[in-house]
Parts: sequence; C-alpha cells; structure tokens
Amino acid sequence: MLIKMNRSRFNYLIFTFLVIGMGLASRKYQAHLPYIIGKYSGDILWALMVFFIIGLLLKRESIMKVSIIALLFSFGIEISQLYHAPWIDGIRKTIIGRLILGQGFLWSDLFCYMFGILVGVVIELQMRIKK
Repeated sequence: MLIKMNRSRFNYLIFTFLVIGMGLASRKYQAHLPYIIGKYSGDILWALMVFFIIGLLLKRESIMKVSIIALLFSFGIEISQLYHAPWIDGIRKTIIGRLILGQGFLWSDLFCYMFGILVGVVIELQMRIKK
C-alpha cells in the first residue's frame, strides 16, 4: 500500500460522479431501502467520494497516503459539526452546505467514513491487480 500509484484522472472523475449519483439516490430513496442501507449508505458513499477526489488530485501518491488524507478530511468535517456559529450554520442550511458539511455530529458517521474509505482502498487494490 506504500507503492506509488499512477491513477487515471478520467477514471477517478467518472468514479466520483457515479458515487455522487449513488449517494444522492440513497438519500432520495432512503425510505425504499432496507433500514441499514438507507441509514448508512449516504455517509459511506460520501467518504468513498472523498477518497476518489483525493486520489484524483494526488494521482501518484500511495493508497496509504490517499486513504489517510481522506480519513483526516472526513473526520475533520464531522468534528466541525460540533462547532455552531451563525455563519457556518447558515451554510449548513443550504443544500450544498448540508451535503458537504453535514448537520450534526454522529459517532456512527466516523465508522461509516472508515468503511467508505476501506471500500476505496479495496477498489484501488482490485484495479491494480487487474493491470
């Protein structure tokens, strides 16, 4: 996992948009999904999206470095939800602000982020094996 990568930016852009679509669908159709999937898939997919965006930006960095940066970013966003001030709560009230920054801190989200990033690592390892 410390081996430098050479990611395709095109592929990672496609992955990112696919995951965004799946994440939005998981929220829109949450009531129609099994409870556990409806409750946690959005957060898992959000972290997977972060992993793919970091991989897109740092196309030559190791899987380990990309996953650590994605995890720190995701945890940072979640921890920021403990901070409440009118300016940031105003941003969180917008659709894009709610999608990016979330609304309230949940311990379960941290586990979802770890799982989503782990999924990204597995995808990268699988792509590497197929080369």
